[in-house]
Amino acid sequence: MILALLSDIHGNREALQACLIDAASRGAEQYAFLGDLVGYGADPSYVVETVARFAANGAIVIKGNHDVAVTSPLRDMNGHARHAIEWTKNNLSEAEIAFLEALPLSASHGDVLFVHGDASDPAGWIYVMGPREAERSMRATQHRVTFSGHVHRPQLARMPLKAESDLGSTRSAIPVARLTHLLERDMKWHAVLGSVGQPRDENPEASYALYDDTTAALTFMRVSYDIARAAEKIRAAGLPSVLADRLFVGH
Repeated sequence: MILALLSDIHGNREALQACLIDAASRGAEQYAFLGDLVGYGADPSYVVETVARFAANGAIVIKGNHDVAVTSPLRDMNGHARHAIEWTKNNLSEAEIAFLEALPLSASHGDVLFVHGDASDPAGWIYVMGPREAERSMRATQHRVTFSGHVHRPQLARMPLKAESDLGSTRSAIPVARLTHLLERDMKWHAVLGSVGQPRDENPEASYALYDDTTAALTFMRVSYDIARAAEKIRAAGLPSVLADRLFVGH
């Protein structure tokens, strides 16, 4: 089965639409959404409604810290993020907010774990920034493969299964887009997907991934979309202009 993996959509309708079209064209059979459906972008209702329809058809959906903040304000958000969350609350229906509130912090399928931050503390919103954090996450789960978001920059880390007691055995790298990475069965893996709607790796293209759970082949994808339209709607909504400006530079 080919699984499309999307994280950190952040209310960006144009980016989500582009990724879903691209994934369908590449044979995606199932979908997983790894949190932060809302925040920053001007189309939270569209994004939540779209993901809810996929969920009704069996898609995996988990919550991220921005989704939680809609109903339970988080202290560690910066001013721009808080502003966007307050605006988002007023632009979601009660049913859409209830959908976000009901989402789990993690989910699993076979030997794969889905989480927004890391596996050691899903509610702690820990950023997996490098091999140290990736190793902590992998050691916290029995699943061979962990997929996460939260960081907005793609990353792929691995740790030998036989070296689970050997601290510092994890290696990580920035994956090459559109290059297939085989997740060897004698390794544990932690893949950070990047962001659909708010990339921050100096590449403004939307980021998502495709995973073939039969062959354990993972491909990180980048997709162009109408950034100008997404940015225009952010400004028109009265959201901080920096949230629109950064879309053009991916930072």
